[in-house]
Amino acid sequence: MRIVVVGASAAGIFTSLILSRAGHKIVLLDRDPLAIAPDVESAAAAAFRAGAPQLVQPHVLLPRVRELLIQHLPHLYHALIAAGVQEAPISTQMPSTLADKSPHPGDERLTLLMTRRSTFDWVLLQSVAAQHNIEPRFATRSTGILVDKGNPPQVIGLRTTTGDLTCDLVIDASGYRSPIDQWLRDVGAQPTQRIQAECGVAYFSRYHRIRRGATPPGPRTTRLVVGLDEFTVGIWAADNDTVQIAIAPLASDRRFLPVRDSRVFSAVLTSVPYFKNWLDVLEPISDVYAMGAVQNSLRRLVVNERPVVLGLHAIGDAICTTNPTLGRGLGMALSSALEIDSILQHEPDLARQAFHFDNFVSTGIQPFFEDQAAIDAARLAALRSKIFDEPAPSPPAPRHDRVSFAELRSASAFDPILFRAFWRVFGMLAKPDDIYSDPAITERTRSVLAEQEPPSPFPQPSREQLAAALAV
Repeated sequence: MRIVVVGASAAGIFTSLILSRAGHKIVLLDRDPLAIAPDVESAAAAAFRAGAPQLVQPHVLLPRVRELLIQHLPHLYHALIAAGVQEAPISTQMPSTLADKSPHPGDERLTLLMTRRSTFDWVLLQSVAAQHNIEPRFATRSTGILVDKGNPPQVIGLRTTTGDLTCDLVIDASGYRSPIDQWLRDVGAQPTQRIQAECGVAYFSRYHRIRRGATPPGPRTTRLVVGLDEFTVGIWAADNDTVQIAIAPLASDRRFLPVRDSRVFSAVLTSVPYFKNWLDVLEPISDVYAMGAVQNSLRRLVVNERPVVLGLHAIGDAICTTNPTLGRGLGMALSSALEIDSILQHEPDLARQAFHFDNFVSTGIQPFFEDQAAIDAARLAALRSKIFDEPAPSPPAPRHDRVSFAELRSASAFDPILFRAFWRVFGMLAKPDDIYSDPAITERTRSVLAEQEPPSPFPQPSREQLAAALAV
């Protein structure tokens, strides 16, 4: 088949590599004039793209991504390690409150890959260049689809700023700003169905490097995200002794607008003792990157049990966008690319292809979307109550048949079984409901929470101290 993939970010490149190795001829489009930088630091310096601001925000490759890379794209996995990407075994992520840190069978599956997104994309672009049946067409914007009229219409090509392309299949990997609904309206097709849930936070991040000869206050594979009373703050170790730090306040909290200034950014971090200790051994290597609030969104191309169009699939952020704090986007993108490959191998009929992929979205993507929507709703309600004096959120009705993400996370800090259960769902090795409703997990979580004293609050600034930092 001749397949056009729109978007050369991770989702589009995953799809292109996997389908090209199955023998398909791929045309890979991107609106930006992408080029392979000579090294990882040059790639980092040129990483910012106005159309994809998430590329300069902190990233981590979850256990699910690592496992799928090893199984299906081992050359890519080995290239990442050669580029300086760090493996972070689960033992490096265990909190001090966990008394039993002995290894368990299966712990190797829970390993993270710590990297800057720019290094990850640099390796991806090199893999594209080495694949003979991928034709990159960069600095080319897609403007619409070509269809044979029908009910539903069938895609036979793509309109672009450099000319029309005929093909057997179009895959939209153009991100959360996907023009797919405009494409469909232009040819008289029904638009997709889209569900949205508020994320509500903005992101301010900066890259640092561990100073030569300095001893960090934690592992060089540190990952910690903390929800403080008035904002979220996180640190992610990355490749080649780099460290990513982000401040994520409510998007509507205008007090944090000055955090774009590097001095204010550092002052806010210094007001949090844990992060001050890290700043003491770090040197900044970038400006502060800002990204506005994104929506959790899920798109379906089968509406009322009918495909809106044949010969067109959407993957990556074009099909589902979630709060990037949990880092699930790359896992959903790679899983989707592998699913499309499997469908094309076993199902020649375009209508049945659409139904098969929609079933995957409902069973393999939607559970993570709904989990993120619930997590964000609880977090936003707590922040708004604290900051804007809105009514405090009502505690969820007690349930004996399942636990919540927050309950499992709290109990996991003290119990080695629950710690690994939490990491299976966090790392996308298990679906959320399979963990939350597991009777053994539920009973154990309730028992731990009933017996364990709540941990001491994470040291954080008072409102007055935070105001002083924001006024720097």
